[in-house]
Amino acid sequence: MPGPPSISGLFLTPGAGSNRDQAGLVALEERLAPLPVERMDFPYRKAGKPFPDRAPVLVQAVRDGVASMAADRGLDPDRLVLGGRSMGGRMCSMAVAEGLPAAGLVLVCYPLHPPKKPENLRVDHFGAIDVPCLFVSGDRDEFGSPDEFDAHLGAIAGPVTVVRLPGKRHDLKGADEAVCDAVADWLGELRGTGESA
Repeated sequence: MPGPPSISGLFLTPGAGSNRDQAGLVALEERLAPLPVERMDFPYRKAGKPFPDRAPVLVQAVRDGVASMAADRGLDPDRLVLGGRSMGGRMCSMAVAEGLPAAGLVLVCYPLHPPKKPENLRVDHFGAIDVPCLFVSGDRDEFGSPDEFDAHLGAIAGPVTVVRLPGKRHDLKGADEAVCDAVADWLGELRGTGESA
């Protein structure tokens, strides 16, 4: 059924050790122009703290950031795509699993588990995610191997697209252009559907 594009903008969050000016996030904003893109800092970064807050605080920061972006830019919050790198993307996925409306999730180097701790999986909320998801990871990511992702992504109710970058680790060094390609292509397909989540 034809309708308006399903995406009003992209809300991006950084990994635990970075901030809103992380090069990959900036590259995405530049690549996706004129699509509205907001890059958020978590409160602990703004406060100068070295370590992230607990997950409920971070998830609430995502909720607040989405509401602020929608209000400031006059956008429909339900039609925003949410995501980011590593921990930031994980918090966005948790917010959506807890009921925050979104048009989709972009999860770059999602941290499936801490390095060398494959038993500490971060997948309990996957079954509550019912929006389209894009996972972009290196095939040598120490936070989750391709086989580990294959074993768990099936729990997500929404359609899942996986892009694996050969030879890349968790930092995705030198892969900004490839990540931008993957996200731009996926968003193009999402917008082409004319459906909103």
